[in-house]
Formats: sequence, structure tokens, C-alpha cells
Amino acid sequence: MKMTRLLLCLPLLLALPALHAASAVATFAGGCFWCSESDFEKLKGVQTVVSGYIGGRTVSPTYEEVSAGASGHTEAVQISYDPAVISYGQLLTWFWQHHDPFDGGGQFCDRGSQYRPAIFTHDAAQAAAAKASRDRLAARMKRAVATEIAPAGPFYAAEDYHQDYYRKNDLRYRYYRLSCGRDARIKA
Repeated sequence: MKMTRLLLCLPLLLALPALHAASAVATFAGGCFWCSESDFEKLKGVQTVVSGYIGGRTVSPTYEEVSAGASGHTEAVQISYDPAVISYGQLLTWFWQHHDPFDGGGQFCDRGSQYRPAIFTHDAAQAAAAKASRDRLAARMKRAVATEIAPAGPFYAAEDYHQDYYRKNDLRYRYYRLSCGRDARIKA
């Protein structure tokens, strides 16, 4: 009886990878991950956005370690998206428009390497696209871009209370975002 159930479920299990074939992954660091998460979740074709840490030395860092600058990580978001709906190039364009690419020392009111801007690429095509978009921006603005481009290493999801922070703590989030000057700077 158990073998029969397993055989009946086998076609479903074999189909699981096909269900996820329409997903790709992108990882961006644009300062406070609460703000990056809320910005990217607005885009059609974005399936999930997870706040977390990347680019450091410590395995499974905590928020306290990252925010103190002790782990070498930066706050980032990892995005699962449907490339048939939104392209990696469109995500790059959105990213460039939602952080300060000329400030490598942090973003807006958040200072330190834990808030440094970066694009963490998952393959050669992403690396080439990221570098080309950076070069176009630098040429258009006639200044050096500080946003780092590096291969993605381990990504550690932030603690649960950081996920969807802007939804769970609407008033506090809006006050933080306003007082940090993020939207005013992006608009400028």
C-alpha cells in the first residue's frame, strides 16, 4: 500500500523542478534591507524578496554582528523573479534608481560597510549585465560608481522580525524612511 502511494506521488515529485523553472534569483544591497525589500516587492514578476546578509566572513551572522560591522556582511535582499515577466536588466534599472550608486560608505542615513551598495551576481550573464549597466550609468553621470559588483556567496536570511518589516510595522517604517531621507535623495 505504501509503495502504491509513493508511485502515485512520483509524477508530482518529478514535476516540482518544472514548477520552479520560471524562477531566477538576483541579489542586491542598497542600504537598509527593509527599504530595498519594500521597493522590489512592488514590481510585477517579483515572486519573493528576502532580507538578509551577504558578502562577509562569519557563518550565519546575526543582526547584531552585521549592524556592528563585525561580520563583514552587508544588508541585502535576495529576489526570486519570473524572467518571462521581468528581466534581470529591468531589476538592475530599478536597483540603480533606488539607491545612491555614488556613495560606497553606506546609504542615506545608514553609514558603514554593512550598508554598502552592491550587486551580487549568480552567473556570468548577470555579471556582464551588471557591469554594462554600471558603465552606462558612470558614462551618463560622468562620475565613478561606488556600487560594488561581486559574485554571490552565501546569503543568510535575516531574522523573522526583519522580513516584511514595512508591512508589520507600517508607522515605524514610514517614519524611518522619511527621517532617513531616502525618498528625497532618490527623487533628487
